[in-house]
Amino acid sequence: MEQGLGFSHFLAQIDGVGISVLVLLMALSVASWYLILTKSISNYLTGRRADAFLKRFWSASSLQEVNSTLKDSSDDNAFAKLARLAMDAAVDSEKHGLQKLAAAGGPSEFITRVLRNGLDQEATRVENGLTVIASAGSAAPYIGLFGTVWGIYHALVQIGLSGQGTLDKVAGPVGEALIMTALGLAVAIPAVLAYNTFVRRNRIWLGRLDAFAHDLFILIAVGAKTNSSAVDERQLRVVSPSERRS
Repeated sequence: MEQGLGFSHFLAQIDGVGISVLVLLMALSVASWYLILTKSISNYLTGRRADAFLKRFWSASSLQEVNSTLKDSSDDNAFAKLARLAMDAAVDSEKHGLQKLAAAGGPSEFITRVLRNGLDQEATRVENGLTVIASAGSAAPYIGLFGTVWGIYHALVQIGLSGQGTLDKVAGPVGEALIMTALGLAVAIPAVLAYNTFVRRNRIWLGRLDAFAHDLFILIAVGAKTNSSAVDERQLRVVSPSERRS
């Protein structure tokens, strides 16, 4: 009897429903672990690239230097992408003014919309895959419990047909059926921990990105107002009466 008990014996006696439950748990486990590993590596690399870009950005002497740096490098992180979007929006606003519908409301509103769209795109990107991880964490225990109930039902049917209801005959099949619950918890616990970790990381990441977007808007808006004031002063000097008399 002792040689017949164990996980291999459990696999040998489960039916089609039990196999379906086991395959579903394995699929959830593989999918969640794949997303956990890939997103962890991606978040680590993206964080390093973002720190390097922010160091170059704040050490630059002007926005023109930042713009030239962005043209020579690739957008390998969300901060660089947001900076490029803001720079392109500022240049596009200066070239076309209010001729385009997207620029309605003035340059400041146009740049604000571009930055907000960039933040929304990044929020969508970082949330990719979290639904699968959350589903694995919430559904796996119930799937395992269903497999356990189904296994116990079949174990009791077999015991009833054999006519042997002693403890040594019941403990083996029932214990093997409880393997499904253990498998469900083994799938759910890492998924729940990873989901909470990713949600916290994304909240901090988007908070940093939102603060950077605010700084970008201030820098570009102040720079645009400075350039506009300089142009107005040159125009006033051209039409000033003193220069006309001279």
